[in-house]
Amino acid sequence: MNGCSDIRITDSAVDDLLAGFRFYEAQLESLGAYFLESLSEDIDALSISAGVHFHAHGAYRSLASRFPHAIYYTLENNTATVFAVLDTRRDPIWTRQQITSRQV
Repeated sequence: MNGCSDIRITDSAVDDLLAGFRFYEAQLESLGAYFLESLSEDIDALSISAGVHFHAHGAYRSLASRFPHAIYYTLENNTATVFAVLDTRRDPIWTRQQITSRQV
């Protein structure tokens, strides 16, 4: 069975979302709000699709549907815990360090 019954978002993932909001809002007014709305929908979709995404180093990676971001989460006891929402355009070494240091 895929999906989960509960989705938890860590403080560090919330910080990532707020950083993305600020970045996109600086590009164009209201684009930040669209970013948050879109990523919220992608995170909510984990209730149906958690566990089917790319899995490596103890975490799953779901690619956002409208922005170049990836949602990193763990899945345990039917709960998806989102611990990072990272821009996929960043240096892969930086991304790996973020994933490794944040895993719950």
